[in-house]
Amino acid sequence: MREAMFYQLEKEGILNCHLCNHNCRIKDGRRGLCGVRENRGGKLYSLVYGRLVAENFDPIEKKPLFHFLPGSRSYSISTVGCNFRCRHCQNYEISQYPHRHHGEIAGQERTAAEVVEAAAASGCQSVSYTYVEPTIFYEFAYDCAVLANQRGIKNVFVSNGYMGQEVGRHLAGVLDGINIDLKSFDDRFYRQVCQARLQPVLDNIRRLHELGVWVEVTTLLIPGLNDSDEELRDIANFIKETDPGIPWHVTAFYPTHEMLDRPPTPAATLRRAREIGLKNGLRFVYEGNIPGSGGENTYCPACQKLLIERHGFSIRANHLAAGTCPACGEKISGVWS
Repeated sequence: MREAMFYQLEKEGILNCHLCNHNCRIKDGRRGLCGVRENRGGKLYSLVYGRLVAENFDPIEKKPLFHFLPGSRSYSISTVGCNFRCRHCQNYEISQYPHRHHGEIAGQERTAAEVVEAAAASGCQSVSYTYVEPTIFYEFAYDCAVLANQRGIKNVFVSNGYMGQEVGRHLAGVLDGINIDLKSFDDRFYRQVCQARLQPVLDNIRRLHELGVWVEVTTLLIPGLNDSDEELRDIANFIKETDPGIPWHVTAFYPTHEMLDRPPTPAATLRRAREIGLKNGLRFVYEGNIPGSGGENTYCPACQKLLIERHGFSIRANHLAAGTCPACGEKISGVWS
């Protein structure tokens, strides 16, 4: 265990956790909604510090991050727990593990130094905090990120974007890139499907971008729930207003967890979403989860030259020249080698 950050003591031993926008009020002996932060005698503890359930070498494109060191590998880690209860979570076996196993905390003990050393030894250019919402193991992620920065290794969050405002500002000091799931542009969707709210996610996308973190956005399109033309336009317009150079990933849903009543997303829906995003002023929109769709490639927004050709998580060709288009000289936003 490790004493948690971002909490304060209220009356009668109740703690107010400010790690995320749930702002859980936690009585002695109880845990927050994430299931991994517990009030013990008036102090809040992270129960998952250094308790990893996943350690993998992933292509950075899997995050997905398409404008962040393309073709590189990222050392990806996770604990159990999550502050969302998404009915369609593809990693529910670890994200909901404490709730499904009577509060048990699984995982192998690791130190931050061991994580960073493993990343360096394997030639990874970044460490990704992923698979569940990484904010819930913030103390360990932050310690890893500090050490990674000292070794010249970049840090990446794959996030639902629900961290508290103070946490976001603290995180920006060590974070290089983040992919944030913008699951819908409808607060009812967030409340009914994820047990959360929309506005904090929008605020964090803007805030982290303003703080200089490289941001990409992903929307998993679920047939009949968040794939209408109106909602797709709303998402595209929000991203454009933040920065038209932010890449938007529109990805295909497959039935899982508690959402088995919806069909997989047709490829035509992804094409429609991509067209809507580009028509509404976004410079980069990508189709995901259906390899070979043709919407995975990066084109110059000025002259339409093919810059990066992809298939799934693989890079077939990269024609970028120091982050610029070799044909017209257009600067392409991103984090390049």
